[in-house]
Amino acid sequence: MKMASISLHLVVNKAFTPNHGNHTCNLQDLRSKSEHQLSSFLHGHFSSSLNLGYHPLQLQLRSKKSLHNYLKLFAKLQENDDPKSNDWKPCKETLHAATHEFESNPSSQKSSSSPSTLNSQLDEDSKCQSIAKEDLCQYPFDYELYLDKLKAVLLHVLAAGQWNAPRLKMCDRKYLVSSTNLIHYLALRSLDVQQLTDGLSSIGLMNLDGVNSHVLASINSCISLLVKQAPKYCSAELNVLDASFGVTCEENQKVMETGLMRKRASMHATELLGTVCNKKEVHIMVTVGKEAIAKQQLLPDLLKAGADIIRINSAHDDSSVWSEIIRQAKHSSQMLEKPCRILMDLAGPKLRTGFLNKGPSVMKISPKKDVSGNVIVPAQVWLSYSGCDPPSHISPEAVLYVESERFLHKLEVGSIIRFVDARGKNRSLKVCKKHSVFAGYGYTVEVSRTAYIASGTRLRIERKKGKDSVGRIVNVPSTEQFIRLRVGDLLTIYRDSCSSISNIGSSSSLALKITCDSGRLFDSVKPGEPIAFDDGKIWGVIRGVNSSEIVVSITHARPNGSKLGSGKSINIPESSMQFEGLTSKDLQDLEFVASNADMVGISFIRNTSDIDIVMQELARKKLHNLGVVLKIETRDAFEKLPLLLLQAMQFPNPLGVMIARGDLAVDLWRWECKDG
Repeated sequence: MKMASISLHLVVNKAFTPNHGNHTCNLQDLRSKSEHQLSSFLHGHFSSSLNLGYHPLQLQLRSKKSLHNYLKLFAKLQENDDPKSNDWKPCKETLHAATHEFESNPSSQKSSSSPSTLNSQLDEDSKCQSIAKEDLCQYPFDYELYLDKLKAVLLHVLAAGQWNAPRLKMCDRKYLVSSTNLIHYLALRSLDVQQLTDGLSSIGLMNLDGVNSHVLASINSCISLLVKQAPKYCSAELNVLDASFGVTCEENQKVMETGLMRKRASMHATELLGTVCNKKEVHIMVTVGKEAIAKQQLLPDLLKAGADIIRINSAHDDSSVWSEIIRQAKHSSQMLEKPCRILMDLAGPKLRTGFLNKGPSVMKISPKKDVSGNVIVPAQVWLSYSGCDPPSHISPEAVLYVESERFLHKLEVGSIIRFVDARGKNRSLKVCKKHSVFAGYGYTVEVSRTAYIASGTRLRIERKKGKDSVGRIVNVPSTEQFIRLRVGDLLTIYRDSCSSISNIGSSSSLALKITCDSGRLFDSVKPGEPIAFDDGKIWGVIRGVNSSEIVVSITHARPNGSKLGSGKSINIPESSMQFEGLTSKDLQDLEFVASNADMVGISFIRNTSDIDIVMQELARKKLHNLGVVLKIETRDAFEKLPLLLLQAMQFPNPLGVMIARGDLAVDLWRWECKDG
């Protein structure tokens, strides 16, 4: 028998070790070992880590390509009165995989290094004590016991399907088989099958932990294989495949066959996410915002790097920004001939911090310095006109746009540009290199001293002859405002509608203020309850509540303080709050999503009614091909995931699930603390 590799399984009496040892090696290497090396090989892998008392140790050498023949080695661990020795005496025979009947190796005459030759070499070891052949049957695999267990599991799985038949009948015909398998999966996971799985694995049968996409077919196959391996003396008593048992129905076997179930799962994934290109095994999704518009080369670079799904969160920006992102993504996809699908998330009823007062339109540019303050590397800056972004191969510290392209025409490599920054300091830019890009051209310039450049800053090119050329900086973005929170600080959260709030966003320790536009937050929390910001980066405890403000004592932040800005998440994991499901904004955004995206993400789902509203709206618009992604972000959604899936499968739309790890982790923080 020619085997490319073997695996070693340990069996002790009739109890199977929870984690049997596995070691893969080349059989040719094993054949070439001397008897002493083989004994040391086996001893080194198992004897030092097992305490089996006086029980024999059985090592099964099973071919991965054949389930019919095994080479089984038996050895006995030392007893108290045995002479000390590290060697074992193997009992050598080629045994039938199931019946333990001795038989000759059918290929022994074809190879000079057959298992029988190896056995002859092992017989010469006189230092070990062997176990008699007649003692081998003391440790058989209990086929009758495990067939009874498999039969009970199968009956339980089938009963679950019958119990949920009314719910399954409501599913779309497209998802009938998948929804049935989901019920079977839940039924299997409700049982403790660890011992059964370990026993089946010890004789080379499938592991029940890996049959998620084809539960019924896998159990049927396991029963069939076990019946074929069962000894003749007990096979007559194990009539498990009768008609009353319900596993011989040809139609069910054809529909639920393992290979077909795997193909079905792959087909559903392709329908939702598209085909996988360039021999990748996964899809790559990237979330983008308005920065994709400011940097026109960003989306092409992402697609070149392997991204094939662009995600847009409708909680940020507006429809004009979304439209431009989608236009650029589709254009880049066509130009590069790379597939790209668009996923748009509905914002949902998520609690977020309100907008802070905008900061000035000033940009700080600083060179890299050492600990002594000496400049190591000047700051690299891209200088061009609006709409002309830097090429992908350079990464400038800042991007500056001038008002007129005529100013750039007069620049040359080596030119010095003088200006007065926002603080009144005299500063300069040195032109280093000119770059041609798809939208035009621009220059790389260097800054050797820290400068603050604002919109309207005047640039002047020094010339030895003629008048100096003058340009003006435009479109410097407003500074993102934030408050810095430290442990022990008191943060006040105001209703967004309060018109008397001043200094929102002030970082003064006496005036740490922020807003939230959801009145449900103020109606739901109580003193003493925890509250988290920015996906759990900042934690606090609520100290006081009234109808218009909440006072929070910060209990967790970075040692130097954590920044909290606009639009950051707010989580109240222990508070009782009734979410309204889809908001009016979500329904408005759904109109845009249905017309422009390939998939819609339903955020902050808590019950089946949230799904039903979206699915009914899509059905009304006859958008049966729009993909639907269920975003699992709350504890309620996590606990109700099977019901949510069954509800969504009542409609023919392509379906997927996204685990929003940030919000979900914060919402489940109490569970994690208990488990820890």
